[in-house]
Amino acid sequence: MGCANFHFLISNFFLQFPIMAPPQWRIARLAEQIRGEVAEIVIGELQDPRIGLVTVTQVVLSPDLRHARVLVTVLGDDETRNSTLEGLSSAAGFVSHEVGRRLQLRRAPEVVFVPDRGAEAELKIEALLRNLKDSGS
Repeated sequence: MGCANFHFLISNFFLQFPIMAPPQWRIARLAEQIRGEVAEIVIGELQDPRIGLVTVTQVVLSPDLRHARVLVTVLGDDETRNSTLEGLSSAAGFVSHEVGRRLQLRRAPEVVFVPDRGAEAELKIEALLRNLKDSGS
């Protein structure tokens, strides 16, 4: 009889307080911490010769905190960018493990490196605006 009451109380508790995604401020704070750690790892610990000059610009976390998309800008031509992204992709497991260890996360997010096209788009827009200004005057 007591056991049935206990199960009833527990089930009512979870109905009143369902498991929800973490608040947005926590996701943003964790994403910024992950960005800093990934930047330190890429600059200081990765010894892959394919990896060139990389800047970690942003980290986008999934709502369940299991996937981290790391946006990076790479200086150099297309061949350098491709080889750097290959090197980063091969080191993604190590980076994920190190981030989880350093931030003491229960579950380390799966890290995926993605090129950040924002800077390239800004340069293209600036060039177009400059061309418009020059042709108009």
